Amino acid sequence: MHENTIGTKAVKWLLIGISAVFVFVMLVLPLGIVVVESLRDGWDTYWAAVSDEYTLSAVFLTVEATLFAVIINTIFGVFAAWAITKFHFRGKKLLTTLIDIPVTVSPIIAGLIFVLTFGRQSALYPYLKELDIKVVFAVPGIVLATIFVTFPFISRELIPVLEAQGTDEEEAAALMGAKGWTIFSKITFPHIKWAFLYGVVLCSARAMGEFGAVSVLSGHLRGKTNTLPLHVEILFNEFKYVPAFAVSSILVMMAVIILIIRSVVEYKGKRNE
Repeated sequence: MHENTIGTKAVKWLLIGISAVFVFVMLVLPLGIVVVESLRDGWDTYWAAVSDEYTLSAVFLTVEATLFAVIINTIFGVFAAWAITKFHFRGKKLLTTLIDIPVTVSPIIAGLIFVLTFGRQSALYPYLKELDIKVVFAVPGIVLATIFVTFPFISRELIPVLEAQGTDEEEAAALMGAKGWTIFSKITFPHIKWAFLYGVVLCSARAMGEFGAVSVLSGHLRGKTNTLPLHVEILFNEFKYVPAFAVSSILVMMAVIILIIRSVVEYKGKRNE
């Protein structure tokens, strides 16, 4: 019994040690290097890099694309999750499969799909040109790409919670005369609010860091279609390493903020349960 206890403790500390080393090498060390390198030439150089007009434009575009992605995917995610879990209809399995496509398809392929759909060779291009709507190498393309890659996050957080909740409470409320919005706001949403917030946080984090699909659609136009990840790539390719790390630090700070928000949402969700 004593030997088993010693063996268990040894395995425990071995696993903890391996996990700690892995986290340090894969996460802590790279993030530390970003911070150190961004401040290598002093605060003035750092501030000049992060306050540059192209950096600010990239920040605003990143935030804009993230907001559009969160709003649109929130609306779709709630509606799709509610339809899949509360109703029976033909094509339900097809819908759940299609929701997962952005997870399985490479972001580069997603960008190419939008180029083929809205680019000059597309059948839609003459109509878009007539309406003076630019998608490829323009902000709408960035937004579409960001929406696509973050498509499943909110609905996939809500579906398991709604399935576990069942339909008994909604059916009872409907029998008592409650309308659809009342049922959703008073009965359904309180059960899913923490999963909903968690999905929004994940969607925001994924949107801010998207590179592949956005890179294909952006055209890399400085000050116009470059998000923060693309701006970092351009600076790095120009051998401006310190400015590149300085701009990267903005993404690191955003990630830390998102991580804190996620932890708070998880904690409150578990305490509420």
